[in-house]
Amino acid sequence: MKRRDFLKNTAIVAAGTALVSCEVKTDVRIGKSLNNGGLPIVISTWNHGIAANEAAMEVIENGGRALDAVEAGVRVPESDPEMMSVGYGGLPDRDGHVTLDACIMDETGNCGSVSYLEHIKNPISVARKVMEDTPHVMLSGKGAYDFAIEKGFKKENLLTEKAEKRWKKWLVESKYETIVNIENHDTIGLLAIDQKGDISGACTTSGLAWKVHGRVGDSPIIGAGMYVDNEVGGACATGVGEMVMKTLGTFLIVELMRQGRNPQEACEEAVKRIVAKQEYKDMQVGYLAIDKDGNYGAYAIHPGFNYALHLEGENKMHDAESYVRQ
Repeated sequence: MKRRDFLKNTAIVAAGTALVSCEVKTDVRIGKSLNNGGLPIVISTWNHGIAANEAAMEVIENGGRALDAVEAGVRVPESDPEMMSVGYGGLPDRDGHVTLDACIMDETGNCGSVSYLEHIKNPISVARKVMEDTPHVMLSGKGAYDFAIEKGFKKENLLTEKAEKRWKKWLVESKYETIVNIENHDTIGLLAIDQKGDISGACTTSGLAWKVHGRVGDSPIIGAGMYVDNEVGGACATGVGEMVMKTLGTFLIVELMRQGRNPQEACEEAVKRIVAKQEYKDMQVGYLAIDKDGNYGAYAIHPGFNYALHLEGENKMHDAESYVRQ
């Protein structure tokens, strides 16, 4: 064999070997990290996601849009005074004010949000009105409140007796700290794909307990607390919002899925972006994601983040994997 032919044949064999090796590695990697899902699907953060999922899936099973489903779903914990991190009954800021943040996004890319909203029990529904009835994406503070009243929402006292007692007890020492997986940051984020295959998402919270008056977290910010793209998938976040805002975590996750990552891989990479640049020892962030086929992912900084998954007729709690291991 001539030297030139030998080198040519050797190069072809090497290229073929590398291609086979690459394909095997890719298959193994995906097999370990892909959570197979299906359609329709509803997924949401924390224990209060079970009841939220039930309400959302009922809308979908009756032929409703994913947008209607996510709104109906998160309204459940918003209206429950026992859920002290969302809506009515939420823990107040350090001055005793219950201020709410929420956002919603549909399959067309339309979105709406409210921040620093007081006296309105269901901010997610106000956010939807912002999306549908104004040329804007976000309304805040008194402007959001005035808009809600104009649209027929009822002014209510959101500070329940139980929450007020917790606040007065905190005032004794007035010590501010975030505690991993405690209800002072248990946002509910909910993602759904309906029978037509369309995706929508919602995110709502009363924010960090004892926060500085006027503070707004990631929950009303499109691309931070929640983001969906009907061609790709969606993601939502929970935890300390400042950490999510600094990396625009949910937008990042959707873009990673657009580039070929599956939902689990995308959630893991978004968490790694946080821990690489921020102090995370006492801070929790958790992400959920779904792709267009209903495959799903979940990942958090610390153990203890759980999520509710409604799929194939079952609505169950699951524990997410985490960067920090127990």
